[in-house]
Amino acid sequence: MPGGVRLEANRCKCRRMGEQRTVCIIGIDPGLRRTGWGIVDSDGVRLSYVASGHITAPKDEELAYRLREIFEGISGVIASYSPREAAVEETFVNDNARATLKLGQARGMALLAPALKGLRVAEYSPNLIKKSVVGTGHADKRQIQAMIGVLLPRAKFKSADEADALAIAICHANHRTGAQAKAAAAAAESARLARRGGPPAAAR
Repeated sequence: MPGGVRLEANRCKCRRMGEQRTVCIIGIDPGLRRTGWGIVDSDGVRLSYVASGHITAPKDEELAYRLREIFEGISGVIASYSPREAAVEETFVNDNARATLKLGQARGMALLAPALKGLRVAEYSPNLIKKSVVGTGHADKRQIQAMIGVLLPRAKFKSADEADALAIAICHANHRTGAQAKAAAAAAESARLARRGGPPAAAR
């Protein structure tokens, strides 16, 4: 791993659950100080914990190098566990515009790393993630961690960043079928327009 990044993980490999086809999902909770990640297997019905950890970038480094640490750290996790899909939390806008901008840059690294590896990447709002895991969009971190323990009994996480990343992965597992259907419909529409010689609707 790159210098300055501490990667703490509970390691195991993505696997098959019984005879059913599973998808390995990485959830990413981006942050400039610590970026949490969590990986689960989903067969559409059951969830299984695979691994979790966090990437720590030295706070005394310049922004560009901290972003590099985040990008290389996430890329290393993806190379180790070979997830097929990724989910990233959308930026929560607060009153500190400067802090929001920097968080957005960290989030950019979290989106770019899986995209360059060819993973399908989805984005979810904080409220939807909480609602998917706890049942309410205003759940606090203790409630999220408690539900992670229920949904993933074998999960072993040492920080709130890891728990949040696992929650993001669970959210994607619950919503990925609908997202795939939308993506397939968009692809079919683009192909239809291409055959007719017209541009996609979004490009008009």
